[in-house]
Amino acid sequence: DGMNVLFIVVDDLRPVLGCYGDKLVKSPNIDQLASQSVVFSNAYAQQAVCAPSRVSFLTGRRPDTTRLYDFYSYWRVHAGNYSTMPQYFKENGYITLSVGKVFHPGVSSNYSDDYPYSWSIPPFHPSTEKYENDKTCRGKDGRLYANLVCPVDVTEMPSGTLPDIQSTEEAIRLLNAMKTNKEKFFLAVGYHKPHIPLRYPQEFLKLYPLENIPLAPDPWVPEKLPSVAYNPWTDIRQRDDVKALNVSFPYGPLPDDFQRQIRQSYYAAVSYLDTQVGLLLNALDDAGLSNSTIVVFTADHGWSLGEHGEWAKYSNFDVASRVPLMFYVPGMTTFSVSQGERVFPYLDPFSHSLGLVPQGRSRKVVELVSLFPTLAELAGLPVPPACPETSFHVALCTEGTSIVRYFNTSEEKMVEEKDGCDDTCRCFDEEPVAFSQYPRPADTPQWNSDKPKLKDIRIMGYSMRTVDYRYTVWVRFYPNNFSANFEDVHAGELYRMETDPNQDYNIYNNISHGVIFKKLLS
Repeated sequence: DGMNVLFIVVDDLRPVLGCYGDKLVKSPNIDQLASQSVVFSNAYAQQAVCAPSRVSFLTGRRPDTTRLYDFYSYWRVHAGNYSTMPQYFKENGYITLSVGKVFHPGVSSNYSDDYPYSWSIPPFHPSTEKYENDKTCRGKDGRLYANLVCPVDVTEMPSGTLPDIQSTEEAIRLLNAMKTNKEKFFLAVGYHKPHIPLRYPQEFLKLYPLENIPLAPDPWVPEKLPSVAYNPWTDIRQRDDVKALNVSFPYGPLPDDFQRQIRQSYYAAVSYLDTQVGLLLNALDDAGLSNSTIVVFTADHGWSLGEHGEWAKYSNFDVASRVPLMFYVPGMTTFSVSQGERVFPYLDPFSHSLGLVPQGRSRKVVELVSLFPTLAELAGLPVPPACPETSFHVALCTEGTSIVRYFNTSEEKMVEEKDGCDDTCRCFDEEPVAFSQYPRPADTPQWNSDKPKLKDIRIMGYSMRTVDYRYTVWVRFYPNNFSANFEDVHAGELYRMETDPNQDYNIYNNISHGVIFKKLLS
């Protein structure tokens, strides 16, 4: 009989985790999960903003097929009646449960998180979610503000709690209800932090003394960055503390000390998240489900922390599109666990820094659109077929491919040790590529550059990431018929990862594009 699935998706989490080599962060519980998992160090979202990314990976279709580039349409009405990953599990006999932010709430999931199609019971949302953007942050003057940087005393918060704490409690309640149930479950848990505002229990600041917090390695706007590629971080400018700094639009910059505070609070929010993940996985142990449950951990996209003079998501850079991705599969990524043995004892970030390493690490470039077929295969369900060229009329198919074939990471090492291959074309074709895209309303940064509505999109930045390169073309886009004109290129970017890991030196104008461009269009 198949496995249960615990699917953990985090809002705006870039891979600042110990298991991804970050030396500053304290993330012992996620690192412990990684130590029993296959970890993908090159995983990318299909669009670096919440609703489009989530609808893409939950349906297994790319944004050009869901036709969602903003927040304002429901794919079943606007594009095609596509089955979702939880719906597929539900139709295959699973109880499917949603806790917290899994689908993006609102019209893009029909104001119901796609219930009843995707879920067996109505999704749970924490009651304190509605206070997220209220004035709950105490300023130096003792008054309350709606700040970006917002460490809080949880006892002073409405209901004495925070949304992610409530989501963990509900998820644990559901796990305990499921353990006596004979039916298999697919439980999706969506955590809010480190999404802005950076509102978390203030004690987590102790883990990150401000003097230890560096600026981004490249806190300037790169000289050769096309203006269309820049995201002017409009959302953080609307927070009271950022507004008070009165920085110029669109390039800023924010004062160095405030940059450090944002970075400090992002890290603190990640450690707070880590404790919630730790409590959840510890409860999976307690319920005796660790040996029969697949655990997936990922995020909807990343978040820029001052790199390229940018903040937030809304771009095609790795800092915005790259996500953590790991799979714990009992008996496959780890040895079978004997009944009662603990796999996930809770680790306190204030006392543990274990320096655990991933069970297996794959450097293969993968995409979130591949989650659906991958989880189907891991759970022993038929893998949904690949979509035809045009698939608006096809209810069940996927534009991703199962990445289970990359789970045996020992083979990867052997291939790397053998020499490259003589026939470069063949090599290039076999190399996995991740596609991302981002819409813009104009060639220069506008107040709506970060989140243009569909009708205002004029340019689409199509980006491809291989192990060696990040290549982006910004082309004319027609929102009335969802078409892009690749002959009308407004700007381009090319970064060579080996010499430019932070993507600061755009060499697009230095090279011939024939080969790469054909690859992008194929």
